[in-house]
Amino acid sequence: MSEQKDLNHQLNLRKQQDENQYLTFMMAGEEYGLDILAVQEIRGWEDVTAIPNSPSFVKGAINLRGTIVPIIDLRLRFGIQSISYGPLTVVIVVSVQIREQQKVMGLVVDAVSDVYSISQEKAKDVPDFQDSDNGQYVHGLVNVGEKMVVLLNLAKVLDLNSKQVAQS
Repeated sequence: MSEQKDLNHQLNLRKQQDENQYLTFMMAGEEYGLDILAVQEIRGWEDVTAIPNSPSFVKGAINLRGTIVPIIDLRLRFGIQSISYGPLTVVIVVSVQIREQQKVMGLVVDAVSDVYSISQEKAKDVPDFQDSDNGQYVHGLVNVGEKMVVLLNLAKVLDLNSKQVAQS
């Protein structure tokens, strides 16, 4: 009986190791997720210093304990209509590897939602749309209960040298 318990424990550990945790947030009524290991902190919206000649989705930069952090409005990055920032608007500060460099950036989103443990095999591929570049930003789609969550590929989303999407 003890051997069976040990085996079940090992299987549960292996199952947990196959799952990643995702912080989810809301934008335009849709729920998006990003790997929680990339998240450094979540902050309320604050004024930023504008950066001249930057793409419209780059709102500016903040000084975060001595680190200059560019702030990107994900609505604008994805070509979603911009809205006024409110009390639920947050900046998710992330650290991500982009072309051999570790970058710290802030993502403006409508509101933080939840944290889910999601196994990689549950994530479905994104349907291929011939005329859309937005698919490159999506790692996969996953059903969580009755809703679908879009899992983001942060390295692609935050690579400002990649082809820009529609800008509002």
